[in-house]
Amino acid sequence: MIQKFVVNQVSVNIILSWISSGEIAIPEIQRPFVWDSTQVRDFIDSLYRGYPVGYLIVWQNPNIRDKSGNLTKGKKILIDGQQRVISLMTAILGKEILDRNYKKRRIIIAFNPLEEKFEVQNASIVKDKSWIPDISVLFSQNFKTLDFIKEFSSINNVDEHKILEIIESLKAIINIPIGLIELSSELDIDEVTEIFIRINSKGVPLNQADFAMSKIAVDEKYGGNVLRKAIDYFCFLSVRPNAFEQIKNDKEFSATDYFKRMSWLKNDKGDIYAPSYADMLRVAFTYKFKRGRMQDLVALLSGRDFQTKQYKEEIIEESLIKLREGILDYMNEHNFKKFVMILRSAGFIDSSIMISQNAINFAYILYLTLKERGIHQGIIESLVRKWYVFSVLTSRYSGSPEAQFDFDIRRIEQNNPIEFLENVLKSELSDSFWNITLPQQMDTAALRSPIFHVFLAAQVKMEDKGFLSKDIKVADLIKIKGDIHHIFPREYLKRIGFIDKDEYNQIANLVMAQSEINIAIGNKSPESYFKELLEQCETKRLKYGAIVNKDELFENLRMHCIPFEIFGELSKDYNAFLIERRKLMAKKIKEYFDKL
Repeated sequence: MIQKFVVNQVSVNIILSWISSGEIAIPEIQRPFVWDSTQVRDFIDSLYRGYPVGYLIVWQNPNIRDKSGNLTKGKKILIDGQQRVISLMTAILGKEILDRNYKKRRIIIAFNPLEEKFEVQNASIVKDKSWIPDISVLFSQNFKTLDFIKEFSSINNVDEHKILEIIESLKAIINIPIGLIELSSELDIDEVTEIFIRINSKGVPLNQADFAMSKIAVDEKYGGNVLRKAIDYFCFLSVRPNAFEQIKNDKEFSATDYFKRMSWLKNDKGDIYAPSYADMLRVAFTYKFKRGRMQDLVALLSGRDFQTKQYKEEIIEESLIKLREGILDYMNEHNFKKFVMILRSAGFIDSSIMISQNAINFAYILYLTLKERGIHQGIIESLVRKWYVFSVLTSRYSGSPEAQFDFDIRRIEQNNPIEFLENVLKSELSDSFWNITLPQQMDTAALRSPIFHVFLAAQVKMEDKGFLSKDIKVADLIKIKGDIHHIFPREYLKRIGFIDKDEYNQIANLVMAQSEINIAIGNKSPESYFKELLEQCETKRLKYGAIVNKDELFENLRMHCIPFEIFGELSKDYNAFLIERRKLMAKKIKEYFDKL
C-alpha cells in the first residue's frame, strides 16, 4: 500500500518562492479571481493575528521521460487553496490578478499601525497619514524599515519602538507556517477527488475538468498556458460579447491565432448554448481523441503511456497538439453557428427550454465527428437533431455521462456511424416507447421535465399558436417568457381536493398561454370556461383570447393535445383528462421526431 500523502508545514515565504520559481503551479491564475476584496483583507488579517487559515492541497505531477530519455521532475499542482495563494500574490507581492470582468488589477490592502487594522485601499485611506496605503511596499527588497519608522512616527506623533514592533509583526506574516498536504503522484484522479472531498469541510467535489485545465495551464513548453486562456476567453465572450475590448487589452493573447478565431463572438447574439470550460474540454477531447472519460485526458496531459504505464514527454506534446486542434474546431465560427442553427431548427429557440448540457455537448461531438467523416450535411443535420431529442427524452447522458460518452463515441468510430446511430434510435424508440413508456414518464410534476420541454420544442417546430391564441405563437411566448397556464386551474384543483403540487403541477396539465388569457380564466372550472369558449364562438363576444370560430378553437386544442372530450365528461375528471392528454402529447412528440 503506497503512502498516499504527506503533511508538512511550510512558510508563506516558501510558497511564494515556489510560485516565482515555477515549482508549484497555480491553475487559476489565468481565470477570474472569485474572492472579493474584503475576503483578501480578512485573509491577511487572519495571518497577522495568527488565526488558522486551513490547509493547501497539492498533487505532485508524475515524473516524465523527456525526449533524451532522462527523468524530469513534475510540478506541484495546487488543487485547493488557489484563492488564498493568489491573495498573497496580489496583497504581498503586489501582482495583478484577473477580476470577474477579465480586467487586470491589483487588490491593494492598507494597514493602520495605530489601530492594527487592515482595510481595502480607498481614496480617503491614501490621504490619511495614519495608514500605510499598500502593505506590499513593506515586503519589497528596497523597503528601508528604519527610515519608514522614523518618518511615520514623526508624522503621527507616536513612539518609534511601538511602531517598529508592529511593523516587524506585519512583515513576519511571511514566516507564518501554513499546512500543506502533498498527494502522491501515484494516485489516480478518483482517489484525489475522494481525498479532497473528505478533507474539504464543504464537501465540494472536484471536477475532473478542473484537473485537466490545471494540467493545461501549467504547460508553457507546448503552449498549454495560452490554450487555457483561449478556452476561458471563448466561454466568457459567448456570454458577454461586449467584453471583446476587455480581452483585446490582453496584448499577448490578442496577438495569437486563438484570438482571431474567436473574434466573431463580438457580434454574436446567440444565447441558447453558452459553454463552460468543462463543456469545451469535454467536446474537444471526446471528438478528437475518441474517448469519453476526462480522467484519460488528465493522464495523457501528464504523459501517461496506457500500454507501458510510463510517463513520456512526447505524449504530453502530442496530446496538447491534438487537443488544440479540437478546441479550434470547437470555436470555429462556421461549426459553432451551424450547430446552434441545427438546435434551433429542432425548435429549441431559447435557453429556457434547453435541457441537459451533456446532451447538447454530445450533439456537438456528433456534429463535428460526422463532419470529419465527410458525411453529407443534410444527413448530419437530421441525425444531430434526432440524437439530441432522443438523448433528452431518454436521459441518455444523465446517469453516468462519461461512461455513455465513451461507449457511444467508440461505437461511432468503430462502425458505420449512420448505421450505428439509426440502429440505436430504432431499438430505443420502439412503438412501446412511444405508446407506453413515454406517456408513463409524463406522470410527473417537474417543471424542468425534459419531456415537457421537448413538447414545447415540438410546438415551436410545428408553428403552433399559444393556448386560445389566434395569432400569437408558442415560439413568441417562449421568447418573451409567457405564462405557463394550468388547464385545470391550480386553485380550482385545490378546492376539489388536489392540494399537492405533484398533483396540480402535472406536466399534462400545462400549456403556454398569453398572460391576459391566463388571468381571464383565473380559477374557473374547466367545465365552466370551456363552455364559455363555445359560447364565445357563437356570440362573437370575446372573453378568452380572440378565437370566435369553432374550427379554429378545435384546431387550437389539437395543437395543444387537449382531448375534445374536455367539453364533456373529461372537464369533470382530472385524472382521466391527464391520462388522455399524455397519450396525445406522446403522439405529437413522435410526429415531431419523425419530421426531424
